[in-house]
Amino acid sequence: MDVTGIAQTATTIADTGTKQAVGVAVLKKAQDIQASSASALVEAIPPVPNLPSHLGNNINTTA
Repeated sequence: MDVTGIAQTATTIADTGTKQAVGVAVLKKAQDIQASSASALVEAIPPVPNLPSHLGNNINTTA
């Protein structure tokens, strides 16, 4: 293998590492955006009204 081949191999390895690092950074950013969107959706759910304690305890099976 000559010097040019070694240099090309080193450059290819460096480029691959850089591409992977950029890909991971983009993935993390996308996950952060999804997490904030999910958090906003959960916070947008209206609160449950205060129901009387006797509601929801029995199931009418004869109806």
